[in-house]
Amino acid sequence: MDEYITIALPKGKLFDKSVRLLAKVGYSAENVTEDSRKLVISNEGTKVRFIIAKTVDVPTYVEYGAADIGIIGKDVLLEQDKDVVELLDLGFGRCRLMMAVPEAKRRAKLTDYAHLRVATKYPNCAKAYFNKLGIQTEIVKLNGSIELGPIVGLSEMIVDIVETGRTLKENKLAEVDSIFTATARLIANRASFKLKFARLHKLVEDLRIVLNEEDK
Repeated sequence: MDEYITIALPKGKLFDKSVRLLAKVGYSAENVTEDSRKLVISNEGTKVRFIIAKTVDVPTYVEYGAADIGIIGKDVLLEQDKDVVELLDLGFGRCRLMMAVPEAKRRAKLTDYAHLRVATKYPNCAKAYFNKLGIQTEIVKLNGSIELGPIVGLSEMIVDIVETGRTLKENKLAEVDSIFTATARLIANRASFKLKFARLHKLVEDLRIVLNEEDK
């Protein structure tokens, strides 16, 4: 085993669970923390290297082979549509992409929301969703606090990720439709998956066993 496996880890809500899960199958290194000053951390003994990356950058590191594998939410995968291999649904980090409007502006049916402006971090997913419904909208991409859109008059609707829905309630927004549910996924670079197949296949099988044990 002379080749390293390089793993891209996403900063944020998936980080801690990802590190703990990988450690259970022997993929760990000292001081793999989200606030580590070292952005690349290696374990020479087990030939594992971790890249600590911004969430939205993980699929790019994997697609271009800077990382062999990575952990990322399905929502980011669907939005970015990168050329990577999806190896395993890890089951944690569950959330939903949904459409919401101010409580006072709910309408009778979805098609009543045509020709309105939508604020979202997920313009590609939002466009695909509205196209499927045959609804024309103007999509405005924001990078944070999507709930602000309707409050300040930037948009009439939002398409955003929710976990509990508490932020929606606090901002007097009502969910109109659920678009998809997302969980964390293990992804691989296409070339790496072929060249390092034996090791990556074993990793997937080991992770599957651990996840099945946790589900019991």
